[in-house]
Amino acid sequence: MDVLAEANRLKAAGNNVLSLAVGQPGSPAPQGVRDAAAQAALHAPIGYTDALGRADTREAIAQHYADHYGVSVSPDRIAITTGSSAGFMLAFLAITEPGGRIAIAAPGYPAYRNIIKSLSLEAVEIPSGDASSSVFDLDALLAAHRTKKIDALMIASPANPTGATVSKAELTQIIEVCDREGISFISDEIYHRLNYVADDLTALSVSDDAIVINSFSKYYCMTGWRIGWMVLPQNMVRTVERLAQSLYICAPEISQIAAPKAFEATTSLELIKDGYRANRALLMEELPKMGITFAAPPDGAFYAWCDVSKHTNDSMVFAKTMLREIFVAAAPGVDFDPINGNRFMRFSYAGNHDAIAESIERMKNWVSV
Repeated sequence: MDVLAEANRLKAAGNNVLSLAVGQPGSPAPQGVRDAAAQAALHAPIGYTDALGRADTREAIAQHYADHYGVSVSPDRIAITTGSSAGFMLAFLAITEPGGRIAIAAPGYPAYRNIIKSLSLEAVEIPSGDASSSVFDLDALLAAHRTKKIDALMIASPANPTGATVSKAELTQIIEVCDREGISFISDEIYHRLNYVADDLTALSVSDDAIVINSFSKYYCMTGWRIGWMVLPQNMVRTVERLAQSLYICAPEISQIAAPKAFEATTSLELIKDGYRANRALLMEELPKMGITFAAPPDGAFYAWCDVSKHTNDSMVFAKTMLREIFVAAAPGVDFDPINGNRFMRFSYAGNHDAIAESIERMKNWVSV
């Protein structure tokens, strides 16, 4: 946040700041989504919906699981949420009591850790794989669980900040261990459809007891519309409904009306994904030439998790200096891993290709000085 605030300050002062920092699509929501929202704003009586969301929106999401994954999901098991962030909170609250423990991967999305702590829960950070493997460290999870019970494990695939994905064999093994040990499994799938090396794999194809969280923000370019969803085991639906009603009332109805149109926009969204793919190829080619190596396989999402220890042992200083001297913003690794992130950086390739290419040129000249 400090780096982003400084980048905004420098930009407001008239500097040509380029960003490899933000995990936000550079494209607007699909035209059909925007048209549906405009019509709803003009003609629909926008108000509160059921806490679990509009029936037609839940049905559209259920149909998406059938079409995209070949998985049958009842709309009754789907909860529409105020972005994926609300989904995380609802899941944690539904399956824990104060003092409970949630295991997450390290490095990982910093809001996981902060949401967990804000709910009087304990975040247990478990090492994930490296550049040669995306295998989650199950032995470390079991060791932590046997020291003191872990209530739930949450894994993102593709992951933020690494972009790494979990194979079906790995996912099956993880879920089997969780089932055996009485650990709830939460699958963060918000970067689905942004996989460059394999087909998407939902945890629902392995287990009906998995809690799945997803969002329209990333692939569907609806960041800021504040609409996500959960797929829940049937025995959790009522609990989540009551929590959602008390905490949020409902997700914005105008977003609920418009969001299903995103499922009809695959052609335009795949063109945007092709842009990410080209940006990814550029980073994979050019960063190693600067002595910046990939610390995890960038299989999906739009992130590269890189080892910058050839240039620094303090990623925050590296990020601030790069921003100040060449006006290129990137995310310091300590945001994602407070223990070992000092030698890593996260570079986002979600933006405009020309801007990313210019960022790379600036970095080439800077690190060679």
